[in-house]
Amino acid sequence: MTERPYRRRRDATVVSLLLLVIAAVLGPTPSSAAGSDWWTPTARPNPDSQIGVTGEPFTGTDSAGDVRGFVDAHNHLFSNEAFGGRLICGKVFSEAGVADALKDCPEHYPDGTLAIFDYITHGGDGKHDPAGWPTFKDWPAYDSMTHQANYYAWVERAWRGGQRVLVNDLVTNGMICSVYPFKDRSCDEMTSIRLQAKLAYDLQAYVDKQYGGAGKGWFRIVLDSAQARDVVEQGKLAVVLGVETSEPFGCKQILDIAQCSKSDIDKGLDELYALGVRSMFLCHKFDNALCGVRFDEGGLGTAINVGQFLSTGTFWQTEKCTGPQHDNPIGTAPSTAESDLPAGTRVPSYDANAQCNTRGLTALGEYAARGMMKRKMMLEIDHMSVKAVGRVLDILQAASYPGVISSHSWMDLDWTERVYALGGFVAQYMHGSQGFVAEAQRTKALRDKYGVGYGYGTDFNGIGDHPAPRGADAADKVTYPFRSADGGSVIDRLTTGSRTFDVNTDGAAHVGMIPDWVEDIRRVGGQDVVKDLLRGAESYLGTWGASERHQAGVNLAKGAAATASSSESNPFTSYQPGRAVDGDTGTRWASDWSDDQWLSIDLGATGLVRRVNLDWERAYGKAYRIELSTDGTNWQTAWSTTSGDGGLDTASFTGTPARYVRVHGLSRGTDWGYSLHEVGVYSS
Repeated sequence: MTERPYRRRRDATVVSLLLLVIAAVLGPTPSSAAGSDWWTPTARPNPDSQIGVTGEPFTGTDSAGDVRGFVDAHNHLFSNEAFGGRLICGKVFSEAGVADALKDCPEHYPDGTLAIFDYITHGGDGKHDPAGWPTFKDWPAYDSMTHQANYYAWVERAWRGGQRVLVNDLVTNGMICSVYPFKDRSCDEMTSIRLQAKLAYDLQAYVDKQYGGAGKGWFRIVLDSAQARDVVEQGKLAVVLGVETSEPFGCKQILDIAQCSKSDIDKGLDELYALGVRSMFLCHKFDNALCGVRFDEGGLGTAINVGQFLSTGTFWQTEKCTGPQHDNPIGTAPSTAESDLPAGTRVPSYDANAQCNTRGLTALGEYAARGMMKRKMMLEIDHMSVKAVGRVLDILQAASYPGVISSHSWMDLDWTERVYALGGFVAQYMHGSQGFVAEAQRTKALRDKYGVGYGYGTDFNGIGDHPAPRGADAADKVTYPFRSADGGSVIDRLTTGSRTFDVNTDGAAHVGMIPDWVEDIRRVGGQDVVKDLLRGAESYLGTWGASERHQAGVNLAKGAAATASSSESNPFTSYQPGRAVDGDTGTRWASDWSDDQWLSIDLGATGLVRRVNLDWERAYGKAYRIELSTDGTNWQTAWSTTSGDGGLDTASFTGTPARYVRVHGLSRGTDWGYSLHEVGVYSS
């Protein structure tokens, strides 16, 4: 565009004054505290939602040098852009303003009859008043899955109320998109992930603009733990990008045949890392080429199982669980989604005593997990099947890698201590205050043992309900206004448009109700739970930082001399003891088919030994011990078990000087002998 030169200075002055008047009338509203209260924007869109919080957000560290603040470890800011763009109605923000952002999908007019996803997953007819801004008669609501719950000003209220870390999981599902009748874009999962990542950065710029320029806003996307820690110390919100999608990198399976390669996985991980993604799920909802999933329950479970069949050609398959852990019971409730199945095809029935997915972590899944470790990323385990989680934890434990996250209560609770022992982070789903408190108290001893904080995973804009109202007549209801958890701010009811939200009567209708929900937790369960939540930011960043600093240990056994009590004879291949220390997991040592067998490794010199990893073949040791010696004659037991179950075992013990390490099998787990693909010996 070519500009005309100014003809007279007086004309320019008049025009400038006129523009200033127009801007004052129509433009953003200046803050009354502009320039002094750093947390208040110098210009906010007008009209917009109120925040309902006064007072300065807490900054800095505590007396121990730790950051403070709540962690929402599982949220989906931009899932309105997923599933074809019309499943979740409304936007996180809009340059055109709140009225454009918070409006319903066109097919929901005039009465919500075509809110199909709501009644597929919840029953009923889905009818509701579609009007959003400014009345919000029927939405957002704690029990609606199809309306925007993450409007940016509501996220701002959560931040002002004490939240300091937000994990924004980029999410979609290509099959749900393809079968849902309303869409306005491609169903390709990675295309949606890329768009959502871009919009996260756009939101950061949108908030920055309100505060005077790049880097000045409270919404800060962070790429490493040091950057995140600095943001939290400033009192702002550190936003971590994650991924939760069903077929990452195109890694779906069709009739149990993988549709991706190791090259696809490497390219996909590299692309996600370049986008800023630092944590992710390897599988979600559907079994894929990487791992089996934990099942969904009820009508939603039936709908997801139908989607899996349409996408992969296979329904979920179950078997009897072999340990205390189990996957969720499969939903077998009737669902209108069954009408999408080919004629004559039915969702199978399932044995109530067989609740474990037959599918675990695949070889490609193991490659992806190790690829994430190589890139210092954090691995989310909640949606993995019992088999898959068990193998992942074994791999992480064998490498002493702390980057494991359970973000919203889907991991089997029997494994909580394994996550803490690795240095991982645990959050609970945003249950109602009474249920949340009960579960928090149940796991309190473990947090105290490991000195860690707690988190919550809200899953807003995800496929799940949120805390229902406890009622205005509850004896311990929230009373407004109240002090924030740190005591520095005053929080009153939130008003958006002409609707005022009250947690007692509206429940957790959207993300802006997090401070009210935390106060409800305090009223129900006391201050201890809230204290653990305030320690969440330090613990989450501790897990992230430890992952970044992790160095792979040196395997002292690789290439070392090895001897054994016996070796199985085979005319076609060798099972000699050296096969267990050759660095090749495709080879193995195998003993004769009897008990009291051993494999001995000469490390070549005496040094400290602290950890031994055993990668068993199907013929494993049920009872065995790890023995150490400095001379190869006098042995001491460093570690033993009588409950081995095969797979990948890690024996950790106090550092002990040794030159020789012996795996001594006492009782076999099968009728075969003892067989090890690889033995690793480490000093750290």
